[in-house]
Amino acid sequence: MRTINVELGNRSYPIVIKRGLLDEVGPRIASLGLKGKAAIITNPLVGGLYAQRLTKTLKDAGLNPVIITVPDGEEYKSLQEASSIFDGLIEHRMERSNPIIALGGGVIGDMAGFIAATYLRGVPYIQVPTTLLSQVDSSVGGKTAVNHPKGKNLIGAFYQPKAVFIDPDVLETLEPREVRAGLAEIIKYGVIWDEPFFKFLENNTDSLLSRKDELIDAIEKSCSIKAEVVGSDETEQGIRAILNFGHTFGHAIEALSGYGKYKHGEAVAIGMVMASELSESLGLSGRQTTERIKALVTALDLPADPPKLSADQWIGSMLLDKKVSGSRMRFVLAEHIGKVIIKEVSEEELRKYFDSKAIK
Repeated sequence: MRTINVELGNRSYPIVIKRGLLDEVGPRIASLGLKGKAAIITNPLVGGLYAQRLTKTLKDAGLNPVIITVPDGEEYKSLQEASSIFDGLIEHRMERSNPIIALGGGVIGDMAGFIAATYLRGVPYIQVPTTLLSQVDSSVGGKTAVNHPKGKNLIGAFYQPKAVFIDPDVLETLEPREVRAGLAEIIKYGVIWDEPFFKFLENNTDSLLSRKDELIDAIEKSCSIKAEVVGSDETEQGIRAILNFGHTFGHAIEALSGYGKYKHGEAVAIGMVMASELSESLGLSGRQTTERIKALVTALDLPADPPKLSADQWIGSMLLDKKVSGSRMRFVLAEHIGKVIIKEVSEEELRKYFDSKAIK
C-alpha cells in the first residue's frame, strides 16, 4: 500500500494506492467518521463492473448505499445532468452528513465533486477513480466542474474530497485508448516538474502501455507531484497553474471538435506539443524540448497533430478559457523538460505561431 497526503491543514486528506483497495472502501470511509446513507454516483459501464463490490463493502461497514447513474461521456458533464443528480439526492433524502462517492473517471469525479460542493451548501465526498486519467489527475486537488457549451469546466468550485482511494486493478478493464489518454497526464508531470521522471517514462513505454508495475510507480509519482503542488497553492493563485500545461490548447480542441471526439488526455497530448512549439516560437525553449515531448507522446500512441482549425477559431475558443486576463491569454510554457513558466501571450504572438505552423 502507498499513501500520499495532500497537506491542506484541517482539510488534508490521503491518497491511498493499493491493489484490491475497492473491497476496502467501506471500512475506510467509516473510519473517517462518515455514516448513514452514501450516494454512489457512477455511469452504466463502471457501475456494471464495480458498483456491486462497492455496495457490498459499504453495507459491511454499516453504511446504506444508494446508486445514482448518469450517462457516460464528456457531453453529459452538464448542468442538465447535474440537475438530475440533485433530483436523485433529494429523492433519497440525502443529508448534509451523508457522503457522496464518485465511482468512475474524470467526468463522474468532476460532476460528483461539483454536486458535493453545492448540495445543501456542501457535503463530504470520496473519490474512487476508475480510469488512469482520473487516478493521476482529476481525482486529486479539488477541482470540480461541469461544462458549458461555450467552454470546458466554466461552472465549478474548488472543493476537496475527504479521501482518494486508487485501486490499480480496476485499470485491467479499461480499453487501451483510455489507458493512453491517462498516460498523457502522466507525461505532463514529467515536463512540468521532474526530468528524471520524464526519462523514466521514455525508458518504459512498453511497460506503461501493458499496465505492468511501472504504471503503478508512475501513478504514485504523479499523485505525489500533484499533492505537492496543490498543497502549496490550492486555488490556483500561483504555482498550481503549471498543472494546466497543454490544457489551454487541449480545452480548445475539445470544445471546437465537439466534446467526445477526443478523449481529454488525447486533446492534452496535442496541447502539450502545441504549447512546446509556442514556447519555441517565442524563443523560450529549444527544438529538443519539443522533439522529446512529441516523441514520447507518439511512442505512447497518442495523437500529436492538431485538428485543422483557423486561427480565428483557436483564438476565439481560447479567449473563453478561465485563465484569460484582460483579453491576454496565459499559457504554461516549457523552458526545458522539468521546468515550465506561466506567461501571458498576446493575440498577435499567437497568430504568428499559427502562421508559422500553417494551422489554418
